[in-house]
Amino acid sequence: MKTCLLAVALTALTATSATSVAADASQYPTKPVTVVVPYVAGGAADITARVVAQKLSDALGKTFVVENKPGANGQIGTDQVAKAKPDGYTLLMDASGPLVVNPVLYKQVPYDPVKDLAPITQLTSYQYVLVVPVASPIKSLDELVESAKRAPGKLTYGSAGIGSGGHLAGELLALQAKAGMTHVPYKGNAQALADLLGGQLSFGFDTVVTAVPHIRGGKLRPFAVTGEARASALPDVPTMKELGFKNFKVTQFQGLLAPAGTDPAILERIRTAAVAALKDPDVIRRLADEGGNDIVGGTRAEFAKLMRDELAQYRTLVRDAGIKAE
Repeated sequence: MKTCLLAVALTALTATSATSVAADASQYPTKPVTVVVPYVAGGAADITARVVAQKLSDALGKTFVVENKPGANGQIGTDQVAKAKPDGYTLLMDASGPLVVNPVLYKQVPYDPVKDLAPITQLTSYQYVLVVPVASPIKSLDELVESAKRAPGKLTYGSAGIGSGGHLAGELLALQAKAGMTHVPYKGNAQALADLLGGQLSFGFDTVVTAVPHIRGGKLRPFAVTGEARASALPDVPTMKELGFKNFKVTQFQGLLAPAGTDPAILERIRTAAVAALKDPDVIRRLADEGGNDIVGGTRAEFAKLMRDELAQYRTLVRDAGIKAE
């Protein structure tokens, strides 16, 4: 009899606990939510975070506050969220670098992006465009590759730094073309672009959004984009795959994550609101039309798979190209 009573009590307790969790998730949030951006204010990730955070505030009834925590190529802010209480009140608005590049580029990072973070949804993606100065004698991708093969190391390209998207795209081109090219790392994309425009560099992989004004202004000549599909802003520019580089893909994503262990019902509540926000005309204007991003959205499982796939991709690239963090 006592055993039966104990079983009934445990069943009731479990049911009550489950009901409480469901209630907590349906009432979330009950206080302001912090959205950590592991970069300085004003950059692409920061802009995306602020646009989406405002829409989340409107949809869920509490303020989503963006907090910039830059440093160590995004590792400081990412690690802060990875170690935060998994209650849904500390989120991460992150990009590819800290999640799928740093863990394979550096010997050690203070977090495991797969084990320590729970993907909520991918928000956007953006790609790069291979460009040369308009005064360059190189008129096509084939000519660029042939020039690199004739004089290994003579052609130079700049990037925002070791492990940046522009750097990884250049290394992938060198590997697939079997041609030597010299990488020149800068402290940011603006300086690399300035030297490319000035003719101090042979070519570069620049983000579409920053390259388009110079392409339309007749200062840069585009050869190819690095995504799986052509960029909407450059519909006449083929992809690297279209030009024969079949396994060439270098894109950057931006997405929302939470500490691992956060209630799945809370994650889904945030995801639903975020995906709805991405359909808002104002968000599309600011992130896609003006920001050069492709709007994505999607499920938690899709974002988790993307992270796993890109970790494997960049692990192979970093190994094969012998890239070392400075």
